[in-house]
Amino acid sequence: MVASRAPTTTPAAAADGGIEENAMAILDSSGIKDSRDLHDDRAAFLEAVRSACLAADNPSAPSWRMYDGVFQVLRNSRSLELAVASFHLLMDLGKQYPRTYLTDSDGHQSLVVVKESWLPFLIGNGSLSSEIGGNARISDHLFDPSRFSLLIEAMVERTNPTDDNNGIKAIENMMLFQYLVNTLEADFVPRHIAYKQSLDWVIFRESLLNMLLGSRKLVFKSFVKNCMYLLLNQFHPEAKDAVEGSIPSEGEAKSASDMHSSLNYFLLESERTLVSLRKLFVMVMELDLIRKEVDTLGLTSRADGFRNPITEVILEELTYNISYLSPFLLAFMERKWKLNIILQYFSKYCAKGAVRTRRSDSSQQDLKLGSVLSFFLTTTSAKAIVKKMGTEVAQLLLAHAYQVCLSVQSDSSDSTATTEKIGASLQEISCNFIYAFQNLRKVGLNIQISPFEKEALFTAATLSRKLKNEER
Repeated sequence: MVASRAPTTTPAAAADGGIEENAMAILDSSGIKDSRDLHDDRAAFLEAVRSACLAADNPSAPSWRMYDGVFQVLRNSRSLELAVASFHLLMDLGKQYPRTYLTDSDGHQSLVVVKESWLPFLIGNGSLSSEIGGNARISDHLFDPSRFSLLIEAMVERTNPTDDNNGIKAIENMMLFQYLVNTLEADFVPRHIAYKQSLDWVIFRESLLNMLLGSRKLVFKSFVKNCMYLLLNQFHPEAKDAVEGSIPSEGEAKSASDMHSSLNYFLLESERTLVSLRKLFVMVMELDLIRKEVDTLGLTSRADGFRNPITEVILEELTYNISYLSPFLLAFMERKWKLNIILQYFSKYCAKGAVRTRRSDSSQQDLKLGSVLSFFLTTTSAKAIVKKMGTEVAQLLLAHAYQVCLSVQSDSSDSTATTEKIGASLQEISCNFIYAFQNLRKVGLNIQISPFEKEALFTAATLSRKLKNEER
């Protein structure tokens, strides 16, 4: 997403009002017209919006009602072709006419939020266009925090993708979720850039993500647990990396519809939903980190409310459901935050820091991977930790932490924060990783080592020898 791009036209320059009238007629005609006629009318409406707002020589921004009409088609598509076409159109409109963006002025980037722009969310007081005029019927399809949480619950429920109706509804829900996360991201990214320059908490206080998660209509702990369960259900290790960041084309949808291959498309959308889930987790973690910073500086107030950081909820769930630990670490691949979760898991058992207050600076108390490995360098200390957390859990966490180290070594882009969390050279980490497993083996003579852990050990031994030889 290009955070600094301004819209090419203003919302005031709306497209032909005739498209709006057609939209309202189409959306109000369900149950009256033949289903095939209704499908054709909606497809024609989507094409008309695309032509007027994206493909014309002088495109104009869609009006509130046009935008809303496209969204309603996605919510009630009833066909794979319409679902993909409306989803694709919404994504393209969001890129062409961003609601939140940055502008350059005298070498300084300023945040611009077009508050009157259409939104799929119904949050707070300023989220709706004045076009709604208090009409509940016009807004009853938008997503308030409760409905967003219910969407996650609906996706968690097992569906039979071979049933045409259930399969299309499941795909529709996944596309809705992807679009909603994309909307949150499009608002979050430019705010993040602006915050880094100004350190103004108000920028994030007014973000869609903060208002959504801070609402009393959303039970945050249950929401995170459902997201975790969905993440574990959606993850397929054999999936291709090419799915990452891809958007389905309308041609794909027509082909899938014609060949009745909605099952394959269901699996493809599952992988794309997994990508969106990771994005959502990372955004919430970033927001929590910023909230922690401004809390320390005393820049928040009671009006900002309070909720537990997402990592605390994740750790609690992984602690009480050990069977979730391995699949979660495989599915959640964002190395900075993955390492952070692993270190926080160890911190529950390895060391007892000072009591933290709401505004205490805990940066000196955070564990680094080098420090964690030092706890396993003697059989006595290793035995004490294993007694609390179990040998299998310790091995698994160490192996995944070492994997993060290797990925940072192979890709040094934007890895400063992760390198700081590692806290030692790759040679030191590799050697101590081997010593840790040797001592764990002494503590538990009958322990099993998984293929993943064996591979990590082999890599550590190979690298350790190589790095030592290079020093000579």
